[in-house]
Amino acid sequence: MAEINLFLLFLGSIGFDLLIGDPRFLIHPVQVIGFYIKQISDYLINNFEENKTILFWGGFFVAMTTIGMSFGLGKLIEISYVQSRNNFFGGLLIFLGLSSCIATKGLISSVKEIADLIEFREINYENKRIIKEKVQRIVSRDLTSSSIKHLLRSSTESLTENSVDGIFGPLFWIFIGIVFMKFSIFLPGPLSLGFSYKAISTLDSMIGYKYDSFRYLGFFSAKIEDIFTFVPSRLVLITLPIVSSKINKYGSIIKKSYLDGKKYDSPNAGISEAIFAYISDIKLGGKSKYKNEIIEKPIINETGDNCTKEKIKLICQLILRLQFLWIIIFVLIFFIISTLV
Repeated sequence: MAEINLFLLFLGSIGFDLLIGDPRFLIHPVQVIGFYIKQISDYLINNFEENKTILFWGGFFVAMTTIGMSFGLGKLIEISYVQSRNNFFGGLLIFLGLSSCIATKGLISSVKEIADLIEFREINYENKRIIKEKVQRIVSRDLTSSSIKHLLRSSTESLTENSVDGIFGPLFWIFIGIVFMKFSIFLPGPLSLGFSYKAISTLDSMIGYKYDSFRYLGFFSAKIEDIFTFVPSRLVLITLPIVSSKINKYGSIIKKSYLDGKKYDSPNAGISEAIFAYISDIKLGGKSKYKNEIIEKPIINETGDNCTKEKIKLICQLILRLQFLWIIIFVLIFFIISTLV
């Protein structure tokens, strides 16, 4: 019975995120996680910037403690909820906690806002500064000298990559947790896995880089994120064409996306960007500046169009359609498991 209530809370949390997003009056778990990561990371960089060994093992400590505390908090709430026979307060905590793990409304709204600003405002110095500030909130690259074309590409790349980190990755691991809880309340559950994945994603976005001190400090964080995003990114690869107008080219699109995506250093980011690029027919990749270093990412979909507001809107629609498809699949799988077990 508990797993049915958890599954209903899960479905409700998805709807809540789509309609409301993250309530501003509540402290978001990512804010707490981010504060903890920043404090320790800044200390290590400021005091041991030249010591690769300390940075390496310090990064391991940051990653393990962040993930461990996130998992432990989620597991504590889950066990309390089940053992208290599904009390309202525990259910509310799980409901809000699960919703905080999913970032559909926040991600889509922020990118759409950027596209609208570029489309409808005169591009003078002040407006371009505002647009850069908004893009900088969702990307880690240096946008100081970026053109409008590059700002649109940066926003689109963030949208396509973070759709997995912020939406489909959490959905996958939360559902896995619900299935686990069907067998034992002491196995990883939806909130403990949801919080853990959110911690992993935050670690990677804050310190999982390959330049300067982060090359050592963020090594473990980046590798752990690669492992936990591996399956969700490939599920997006094989399911996204189903909700698109190019389902008749299913095999060729997946093949092209996989081959282009493999060119990236990350085993996941390239693949998630590539499948959206081919379905929306846009060109991604190219030069980007990270601090003082110019990094040239492999080109995805060489013959695709430039990123535009219309293409961003299409990608947002694809994300929403795919999320709906995943919900249907989750319901079917849950029903089958409930029938068999």
